[in-house]
Amino acid sequence: MTLMKTDTAGTGLLPTPTHARNAGMPLDLDWVAGVEANTSAIERRCATLPGRRSVKKEYQAAWLLKAITLIDLTTLSGDDTPGRVERLCAKARQPVRQDILNRLGMPGITTGAVCVYHEMVETAVRALEGTNIPVAAVSTGFPAGLSPYALRIREIGESVKAGAREIDIVISRRHVLTGNWQALYDEMAEMRAACGEAHVKAILATGELQTLRNVARASLVCMMAGADFIKTSTGKETVNATLPVSLTMIRAIRDYQARTGFKVGYKPAGGISKAKDALVYLALMKDELGHAWLQPDLFRFGASSLLGDIERQLEHYLTGQYSAGYRHAMG
Repeated sequence: MTLMKTDTAGTGLLPTPTHARNAGMPLDLDWVAGVEANTSAIERRCATLPGRRSVKKEYQAAWLLKAITLIDLTTLSGDDTPGRVERLCAKARQPVRQDILNRLGMPGITTGAVCVYHEMVETAVRALEGTNIPVAAVSTGFPAGLSPYALRIREIGESVKAGAREIDIVISRRHVLTGNWQALYDEMAEMRAACGEAHVKAILATGELQTLRNVARASLVCMMAGADFIKTSTGKETVNATLPVSLTMIRAIRDYQARTGFKVGYKPAGGISKAKDALVYLALMKDELGHAWLQPDLFRFGASSLLGDIERQLEHYLTGQYSAGYRHAMG
């Protein structure tokens, strides 16, 4: 049974497209000040998604396989060990049991990246040798972003030196809450410069920004400063990724691309643990941004437990039965 020889159901399983990296632009305060967010309209739009965009049977399996390729498989715990990270990397290389992948005709699938703290970057890089799976490091005083500024910039450089190809930085929320857009822009631009060739994901910590208007404006400022991705959350806030926040950020990406020509990626993180939720996010991305944003260079899920539920759903598709979680271990 081969689901993926062609682009089944428009799921985006095609070679990754190339696009110019976001070069940023001078801060345009008039554009930022003109950004608004109609909260009630955004919430109404999001409320319709789960029912209107459901997929079943082989189409659902195809979309779930696509979702696996977009996962930043993550461990960000104080008790992380080299052994845990090595097991996580093994799971990234072989995200689904081989017998399941063989029956689905997708033997070579991997996750989009592995995301760890700086201390574990070298371990992850070694464990992923021989693959194209990038290591992403959370940086800049993650998750609060309140360590001394010079140390945050240095931390980026150390993670890049250790082999991280992607850096997930956290912005200073106070700049958003006080409307100090110049300070946010300058901070983001310096962090982007410190990353060098490594791509930077700007974590907005949207659950702490109070309003969708703040989310929209912060998204735009970070893109102006050169962010390659904008990301919802650290996963440590009380409220993490939500559909209204996602729609707000996605439309900011669309507006930025329309005006500048640069494509910027999107990463919802925190709270996405069920396969059915991943399907809704994929439908939202395709509806709002189109086929190009269903590739790992423009869309990622920040998740850990999501992969296990997707694997269970794929086995259910093949066998008609749900298996126990221990059959789909994380390493």
